[in-house]
Amino acid sequence: MTLRAVVRGVGHYLPERVVPNSEFETRLDTSDEWIRTRTGIERRHFAADGETTSDLGTVAAKAALADAGMTADQIDAIVLATSTPDYTFPSVATMVQAKLGMAGGFAYDVQAVCAGFIFALANANAMILSGQAKRVLVIGAETFSRILDRDDRGTCVLFGDGAGALVLDAEEGNGTTDDRGILSSDLHSDGQLRDILYVDGGPSTTGTVGHLRMQGNAVFRHAVEKLAATAHTALEKAGLGSGDVDWIVPHQANLRIIAATAQRMQVPMERVVVTVSDHGNTSAASIPLALSVGKARGQIKTGDLIVTEAIGGGLAWGSVVLRW
Repeated sequence: MTLRAVVRGVGHYLPERVVPNSEFETRLDTSDEWIRTRTGIERRHFAADGETTSDLGTVAAKAALADAGMTADQIDAIVLATSTPDYTFPSVATMVQAKLGMAGGFAYDVQAVCAGFIFALANANAMILSGQAKRVLVIGAETFSRILDRDDRGTCVLFGDGAGALVLDAEEGNGTTDDRGILSSDLHSDGQLRDILYVDGGPSTTGTVGHLRMQGNAVFRHAVEKLAATAHTALEKAGLGSGDVDWIVPHQANLRIIAATAQRMQVPMERVVVTVSDHGNTSAASIPLALSVGKARGQIKTGDLIVTEAIGGGLAWGSVVLRW
């Protein structure tokens, strides 16, 4: 028998405020058509004043727990991916832990920007396989609207706020690719590529939060190449191929990146879960958001083979193969 980390529940939360592309037309040299044709984004959600990353993450976590039919006291650990924490410390994960009323277990944050949820999933899987935890709540939550330069049309139109969460539970499998749960993961980073996607502030540099800066063309080239490669590697690790994939659930950054990656993987767009048009790029929240929406739409069903991949600042990138 082989121990697997199986998805028991999934949930998400989007702030109430919807920001259509037209809202940017009043103060920037841009248009709804320009944004849609280059990114596929039509709208995104922004957190309300006083609404924090931990608030978003808590609502998504409660939805995932309800979907799993579990309560917070049945969870051993929380791993939360974010680049927009409420505070420098404590971690957002411990704040969510408190808001859930979870007195036991442990909680910590993972920071790999848009790839954060992939890294968090890999961490949670490793803890389950090692026996460190049996049930882990994995959350991606962001308030990227707080670090945007509202005068930079190349970045401020791309991002949104939101949160998504999964409950992973240890289960014995047969050790085959038919097992439910996480079958493989593949993680990478290259710190030499820092300057193409970063935030120009921080506690030990400027003492400020800073703003997001991006070289869009360079990020696009690296994303398409690296996302397809890591997805193929993860599939190979699991003993599977592109033809076995039921759904790609990619990081929702840009529709052109999503389409180009699917083409390289030889998977038709009909088998790709796409939410970027409604959410924009929600960084570490985008994959769990897409998984939750995909399930709610009736796309993702029990037994489906899913490849999920992401790339973010660092650069950091990776993928996970799991059977739902």
